[in-house]
Amino acid sequence: MQAPSTTPQTQGESQGAAALVLPDTGFVRQNLLLRFVPFSKSTLWRRVKARTFPAPVQLSEGITAWRVEDIRRWIANPESSDARW
Repeated sequence: MQAPSTTPQTQGESQGAAALVLPDTGFVRQNLLLRFVPFSKSTLWRRVKARTFPAPVQLSEGITAWRVEDIRRWIANPESSDARW
């Protein structure tokens, strides 16, 4: 069973639409990531710069994404300061 913070509900879910779920592994792009964190795009990048949120990886030119494992670890303990970030 997943923690509620990793499965935000969409508005249409009560009408039979599927819930938005963070994948178990892999990468997520910024638009999907912002549905799982309680802050804006500007705050996301401010936190990345301050090293209080996991840094993304560049998959190719113009393609940046976050490791799902890093995001899940941050969701479980947002106050931690992992040296990799």
